[in-house]
Amino acid sequence: MAHSAPASGPARTVDQGDMNPWAAGGVMFAGVLLLVDGVLGVIKGITGLATDDVYAHVSNYTFKFDVTTWGWIHLVLGIVLGCVGWGILKGAVWARATGVVLASISLIVNFVWLPYQPVWAIVSIAIDAFVIWALCTATAKAVI
Repeated sequence: MAHSAPASGPARTVDQGDMNPWAAGGVMFAGVLLLVDGVLGVIKGITGLATDDVYAHVSNYTFKFDVTTWGWIHLVLGIVLGCVGWGILKGAVWARATGVVLASISLIVNFVWLPYQPVWAIVSIAIDAFVIWALCTATAKAVI
C-alpha cells in the first residue's frame, strides 16, 4: 500500500486535533500574543516616527539609533509579527516556525531597544519569550 505525501502549499494547515490539548491551547495563545506584539510594535513604530519627544534620548549607548530608525524597525516588525500571528490562528504550517524565528528577532530588537522605553521593551520581551516557548513545546503528530 503506497503512502502519499501530504499536500504542501499555502493551504496546508496543522490539525489541532493531533496535538495535546494544552499544546494546542498554547499555540493558539501564542498566535494571539503575536498579534498583540504586532499591534504594540506598530504603535511603537508610529510613535517613533511621529515625534522624537516620546522616547528617551540615550547617550553613550552602543546600539544608539535615531528614534525615527527605531520607529521604522518596530513598524515593519510589528506588521510582520501581526501577519504571522494571524497565520498561527488560521493553523498555517509555515506560521509556527516563522513565529519562532520572528519572536526571537523581536526579543533581540526589544532587548537592544531597552534603554529607550524599558517598560514597553520588557513587556514585549516577556511576550516573545512565551511565544517562543509555546511554539517550540507544542508537538504535533504530523511532521511540519
